[in-house]
Amino acid sequence: MPIIDGIYKAAAVTQGMDAATRADFTGVNEVKVLKVSTTGLGDYSRENGYPKGDVTAVWETMQLTEERGKEISVDRMDNEETLGLTFGTVTGEFMRLHVIPELDAYRFAKYASKSGISTVTGAVLTKTTIIEAIDEAVRQMNADEVPLEGRKLYLNSDLQPILNSALNRQWGSDGTVNTVLSGYNNMPITWVPPTRFYTALTLNPGTANWGYAKGAGAADVNFMIIYPPSILQVQKFALPKIFDPDTNQDKDAWKFQFRLYHDAFVYDNKVKGIYLHKKPVA
Repeated sequence: MPIIDGIYKAAAVTQGMDAATRADFTGVNEVKVLKVSTTGLGDYSRENGYPKGDVTAVWETMQLTEERGKEISVDRMDNEETLGLTFGTVTGEFMRLHVIPELDAYRFAKYASKSGISTVTGAVLTKTTIIEAIDEAVRQMNADEVPLEGRKLYLNSDLQPILNSALNRQWGSDGTVNTVLSGYNNMPITWVPPTRFYTALTLNPGTANWGYAKGAGAADVNFMIIYPPSILQVQKFALPKIFDPDTNQDKDAWKFQFRLYHDAFVYDNKVKGIYLHKKPVA
């Protein structure tokens, strides 16, 4: 098996919040979403009947901003000498090691930086404070009347042993031990690698530097609770193109090109569907 630097990378953690239906693309770099609002109750009059209310339905245009890409070449002989394994391994590892982590990190940073979400800057969480912090987040979202069903708890994986030690457990008698929590108070838990959990991100242009890095002045995220209907994850174009050596006009090599045109948004009228708990900026 080929050895590739940085081979250990977690799977996508934001994919579970993709919308069930495809967004309505109306332009090259735009997506439109329908926003509906209504007025509340008024006094019923026995003389005039029902008070007249309004329903407002507007299409909000959101502009996609992120267009990323990469080209990889593998010489024909290098690929043949490894029985065709090199090209497939390299392209697959490229997606897993670089595309997926950047997509996760970008989305979390976009949600964390949205004005109007519930945000708390706290000290380093410990076994005596982590449960209290999560419970306070739940209380705040309850007060904001965010629906209980469907919330997702995203926790920095550095906090996994801390949360484990904060809760009393009863061990079974089946001869196995598993301390990893999969949920807390009806919220499924997703453990996020700390390298994907920042409040701001720098996307490198692919000249001197590639990929992404923690943004200047960004904070590390302890946890986020997200109600998925409050966000929109859009991929307008995510396409790999593969050219065999006979088709490749540049060199005698397999060529892989990948282009990703995407963005992530928080609906202006649903900002309270996101709760952010972050560390102080170092």
